[in-house]
This record gives sequence, C-alpha cells and structure tokens, in this order.
Amino acid sequence: MRPEEPTAVFLINCPDQRGLVASISSFFFEKGFNIISCQQYSELSTGRYFMRIELSLSDLKTSRKKLEADFAAFGKDFGLGWSVHYTDEKQRMAILVSKTSHCLYDLLLRWKEKEIDCEIPLIISNHPDLESVANQFKIPFHCLPVSKETKTEQESEIRALLESHHIDLVVLARYMQVLSSGFVHEYEGRVINIHHAFLPAFQGANPYQRAWERGVKMIGATAHYATEDLDEGPIIEQDVQRVMHEESPEELKQIGRDVERIVLSRAVQAHLEHRIILSGRRTIIFRR
Repeated sequence: MRPEEPTAVFLINCPDQRGLVASISSFFFEKGFNIISCQQYSELSTGRYFMRIELSLSDLKTSRKKLEADFAAFGKDFGLGWSVHYTDEKQRMAILVSKTSHCLYDLLLRWKEKEIDCEIPLIISNHPDLESVANQFKIPFHCLPVSKETKTEQESEIRALLESHHIDLVVLARYMQVLSSGFVHEYEGRVINIHHAFLPAFQGANPYQRAWERGVKMIGATAHYATEDLDEGPIIEQDVQRVMHEESPEELKQIGRDVERIVLSRAVQAHLEHRIILSGRRTIIFRR
C-alpha cells in the first residue's frame, strides 16, 4: 500500500555507469530527503539502468518546480531520462467500453473499494448498453456511436472529452474500436488495452470457438500500452489458466473473462502506482 504521507516518485532510465546509484542518492541526501524506497535494475544486454526511487514530501524544503529543475541539471552529466510523479496529485482515468461489461464492472468495483487509487470522471462508449453500469456508480456516461463514415468525427469528440476532463490515463476495457495512430501518439504510454492471449493465432470473431476446435490447453490475457501496431504495444501484464478438453467454448470464454479482469486491474494498478518504465517495445515494472 502507498504510504499515507505524500511522496515523490522518480522514474529514471539511463546508460549504466559507475557511481550512478551513489550520485543519485547523494543528490537527494543533500536536499534533505528521506528515501522511502529504492528499486533498481541493470540490463546487461543493453547497458541500460532503471530506477524507481520514492521520497517523503514532508522533507521538501523548496518548491516542486525548483526540485525538478535542480534534478534536471544534475541529470545532464549522466544522460538521465526521468519523470517525477506526486502521490497527492490523484490521476484521472477515463474508461472506454463497447458492449461487454466484465472488465468495466471489475475496475469500478476495485475503484469503489479503493483498490485502484484514481478519479474516474467519465465513461465513454460507442453503444448505449452499459449506461446502467455507469449509473450504478454515479459516473457520467457518454455514448458516441461510430461508423466507418463518422470514425474521425467520433474520435475527435472522444479527444475533446478527454481534454476537457484533464484525463491522465485511458483504459480500453473491451472497447472494440481501433484507435487512430494520431490518437495513440498523443496519448503514448497512457492508453492501456486488454485482449485475450490467443493473438495473433485466433484473430477476429469467435476466438474461443476456434481455440476449442484446436484443443488449446491454456486460456490467457494480455494488457499492454496501445500503439499504432494493433495489439502489439509494450506488454504490462499477462496471465494464463490451464484448461482441459471437458470445457465447452462458452466455459473457455468465461475463464478468459476472469483472466482478463485480473490482468487489466494489475496493469492499471502498476501504471497508477508509477511502477512502469517504458523501454522501447518493452516495459520495466517494479514490484509493489
């Protein structure tokens, strides 16, 4: 669990080099910070270094802007790529859905139980079917129907809603529309998608029927950041469950839904807790 007191989380990605850990720790020590946690990973194959360091904000003796400026100046000599996040600045998450409700319900229940720490100012759908779910949780629901002819206009409406609500994270909770390359570039590293793990073998409709026909022995799900390469973005979370020949296609589908729920929630939590560093097509994810 996140400490009750507000903290600053620095995510750092840079070339591995001697004295790096000592220098970063000394920078924060000299600023008078108490380091609550420090996780690191050196990737020998690429020569890259990754760090997640969390500091108590009760020790902040200057403005956040000044801290960031000082750290930017310090990091130049080491070639640091970095970002900083403050846990008292609650992130705002939008959920996009179509007709399937299992991932939406799971996210909203976890949000209601405070397992997911964020604000959810709106739910957007291309169908009206799940408005009742949004109403149960008292979250504004926006139905924006889409067709091939209106796709550009509909996506512009989505972007306008996201901008007006100052959205930090977009979750595609079984939103069955392909986002444009312009959209995913604008929200790079801030759109999380979920799908079954049969891809690319069983694309399109009825994947569980075709999986049953092939006698699959594992049902899985993948959560990843959306990119213009459909379903091929950096993977955040995956899981599988073994199945046997006794299960029907409908039972396989239900097992798949259960796996999708937990995989998507884990991915969303990791993002909201600032535990992910993007590294090309990969993700470096630190444990809770």
